[in-house]
Amino acid sequence: MQYDLSDRTREFSKSMLRFLKQVKKDDLSKPLINQLIRSATSVGANYCEANGASSKKDFRNKIFICKKEIQETKYWIELLNEIILEKEKNSLRKLWKEAHELTLIFNKISSSLKN
Repeated sequence: MQYDLSDRTREFSKSMLRFLKQVKKDDLSKPLINQLIRSATSVGANYCEANGASSKKDFRNKIFICKKEIQETKYWIELLNEIILEKEKNSLRKLWKEAHELTLIFNKISSSLKN
């Protein structure tokens, strides 16, 4: 199945939001959920901005932000994984896997822009 990267990052954001909506909110989970909402949704938003970039330098900067945000998302996923219920872990693993694949994609785009 081939994905447009804009669609893929949007679907990742939506999947993350659907998952987080179901996580029990408590003093430990709330800050992690808030951070995940910010970083996971930022990836797609910044990719959309990259596509509308005014220059190659602007595009490169937005892609770099995407790369940073998806790496941050993986960090928050790993922390949330420590406190969620066992029954939620499979869904979170799938989100981490997609975040990892997006990391590889943005790393590849980023490295190709340096040349």
